[in-house]
Amino acid sequence: MIKKYDIVIIGGGPAGLAAAISARKNGIESTLILERDKELGGILNQCIHNGFGLHTFGEELTGPEYADRFIRQVREQNIEYKLNTMVINISREKVITAMNREEGMFLIQAKAVILAMGCRERSRGALNIPGYRPAGIYSAGTAQRLVNIEGYLPGREVVILGSGDIGLIMARRMTLEGAKVKVVAELMPYSGGLKRNIVQCLDDFGIPLKLSHTVVNIKGKERVEGVTLAQVGADGKPIPGTEEEYACDTLLLSVGLIPENELSREMGVELNRVTSGPVVNESLETNIEGVFACGNVLHVHDLVDFVSEEAAAAGKNAADYIKWQQPVEVPEQKQNRTIILESRNGVRYTVPAVIRPERMPEEMTVRFRVGAVYKNCYISCYFDEERVLHKKRTILAPGEMEQIKLTKEQILNASSLRKISILIEEE
Repeated sequence: MIKKYDIVIIGGGPAGLAAAISARKNGIESTLILERDKELGGILNQCIHNGFGLHTFGEELTGPEYADRFIRQVREQNIEYKLNTMVINISREKVITAMNREEGMFLIQAKAVILAMGCRERSRGALNIPGYRPAGIYSAGTAQRLVNIEGYLPGREVVILGSGDIGLIMARRMTLEGAKVKVVAELMPYSGGLKRNIVQCLDDFGIPLKLSHTVVNIKGKERVEGVTLAQVGADGKPIPGTEEEYACDTLLLSVGLIPENELSREMGVELNRVTSGPVVNESLETNIEGVFACGNVLHVHDLVDFVSEEAAAAGKNAADYIKWQQPVEVPEQKQNRTIILESRNGVRYTVPAVIRPERMPEEMTVRFRVGAVYKNCYISCYFDEERVLHKKRTILAPGEMEQIKLTKEQILNASSLRKISILIEEE
């Protein structure tokens, strides 16, 4: 027998929780969260450092504290959720196949689906590092779980490859637990993490950051015994003669996050080649009607506060979609105008990718990342060929997400508008 819900949310991390609460606040009672882990909260449960919640709650919280604020609301509002439940497939008709120990395999029919599966770490296999496969090589997130939740110290002499935020935070965490972090190496000529994490996690502990460096060899067969770093040129290839040897028993990899979109791909959701997340419109709706996406499954965020904000919008939009399905709530005839958002001149992508003016909120946030470090530049926005925004910035970096605001009024007033371009100008 197929169970039926108005909205089913895939993932019970910060995005899924915020989306569920928002859907309930916007009048949808029949909501279900499906979470594959043994508890709600997602990755926040292992992020015991502070710095969360400044935008959302106006105070500094740890990851578990931030998650708990939302988990409490989910329970207070009696929003249904299933833990230890793996989603195997979602059809274009929004039939979800899932399984757990108690119920076995079962089907759920949803009127709307919100994708909130988060992201995963890029593995060693994606890096093509020579060497054997000894013990002592971990992704930074795995090491974080081992230290913060399981209570194990992965190693005592550590090299970290990649300067993403998790890697920077783990450099500090391993140091506090008594390990010696010898160096953080970064392939790019700039860090992939937030500036505050570089200062608080590396500079404050005297941990060197080597930009334009990578691991070219791993020594050891049973256990990591050392790594070889080398400088790389503009083409990303190691420069002969720049090799440096570091004795260590552990190598942590913090080499990027990838949205967890296997389910999305299988159901036919169009994915953005830059973000690896779904292409969405102003409602955070994918190319499949009634399927929405938010959080790190859509594009990797730098702050969880922005995840919650985006997910709340997805929850509201999914609720509106459900209401539009009711005969008494049929909106005015949809107009066909669709405006494309174009990213160029240093802007790598935008979320959303298209806007239907009649469906957008009164004010909409467009988020994006830049592809390099820019100093003393401008973020510009053009409506077709007319520049409508020219915002001075001292510095822009790939590690920090940027955003601009667009209003429904200004877009509706531009009746012939067909393309919005967001770009970096250095003038």
